[in-house]
Amino acid sequence: MGRYILLSDSSEKRIAEESARSYGAHCVRLGDQTVVWTDSEEWNAFTNKARQAGVSLDPAETRELEGQLYLVIQTGRAFQNTYPEARLVIEKGRYIVVDLLPEEVSRFAESKDDWWAVRPLAMDSVIMDIVKPEAQLAVPRVQAKIEAVSQSRYSSSLSSLVNFLTRHSLSSQFTSAATWAADQFQSLGYQVELLPINVGSGGSYNVIADRPGTENGVRKLVLVTAHLDSVNLTGGREAPAPGADDNASGAAGVLEIARVLAEHSAKHDLRLILFGGEEQGLHGSKQYVSGLEASERARISAVINMDMVATLNTALPTVLLEGAPVSRTLMEKLAEAAATYTSLTVQTSENPFASDHVPFINELIPAVLTIEGTDSSNINIHTANDTLDHINYGLALDIVRMNLAVTFRLLGVNESQSP
Repeated sequence: MGRYILLSDSSEKRIAEESARSYGAHCVRLGDQTVVWTDSEEWNAFTNKARQAGVSLDPAETRELEGQLYLVIQTGRAFQNTYPEARLVIEKGRYIVVDLLPEEVSRFAESKDDWWAVRPLAMDSVIMDIVKPEAQLAVPRVQAKIEAVSQSRYSSSLSSLVNFLTRHSLSSQFTSAATWAADQFQSLGYQVELLPINVGSGGSYNVIADRPGTENGVRKLVLVTAHLDSVNLTGGREAPAPGADDNASGAAGVLEIARVLAEHSAKHDLRLILFGGEEQGLHGSKQYVSGLEASERARISAVINMDMVATLNTALPTVLLEGAPVSRTLMEKLAEAAATYTSLTVQTSENPFASDHVPFINELIPAVLTIEGTDSSNINIHTANDTLDHINYGLALDIVRMNLAVTFRLLGVNESQSP
């Protein structure tokens, strides 16, 4: 058995974390909260150590552990909705910490649900951080592209996608949506392919749009991606699934980036992908990555993925950048761009889960998911209620601007030129 306490004050967190490390207790931080825990028999020694360091831990705030602490990563509130009896310790959007007994862990593992994952809680780690990078001097050519992002064009693409009754990967409506998106890319001058994929025993498509760079020899490849499909989990394949936020918002963002960069001549290659089969298990992105030639895989310098970027769940517009150690440099670039060109609050995590960045990360390709903060508060996804009236255009367009700024720089712009 063990005991734990939650700390929110930054000075208390710092001192308590230092005391925990020096004594042998453990701590994990999720944003503005830290959980500190240890065995019950060692708790008094730890609290004494903290008190000597200047922190008096309130006994009334101490809780007994029934089992052990685990990290749950979930899509929306999938885990909490299925297991409301789970003993919650911290809730931070996609990431929650729960107190579980061994038999509960086994039961949850047996469910094999694609909408959540239960993982041992890594001791003395940061699961999710709030970062405040310093804004850099805006680059004129990048600023010009940022200002070209259009709410009316974004809204038009978003509305067109939502107007399909459903974009279930195995429906005829998805095929129509994929064909429509391909036509949009083609009208902007991109080289377009509708690439067939397998989704279970059925078929679907990835929409791939390319714009070659001008550099001689081997060029780097920058990918901007989103999933095109939508799903209604309770109604079946033909049920209404407008998927305005999940994920017409991300797909429309890819189309807007395509539009802004259509006339841009870059050193490196740009590839825009709208994946099918995401909601059924990342089929489109998994098959795309597995089909890459080694030489093509080596050319990929970055993958920027947009999934649910348009519902405001927090007091301030917030974006979560989710990657892995291989993605750190890309995450830093995105955070810097957010500070320079937007008003976004930035969260970061190296716990990738359940979106199209994961297959790339699994192959050690730098990839980052950009997603609205505290997405678990969005109760409309995967239902007929994921509609346009829940869209926050300010949040969506700022995430598009952040992604566009980094894409523009990665493509190799000659910044000495005038805008």
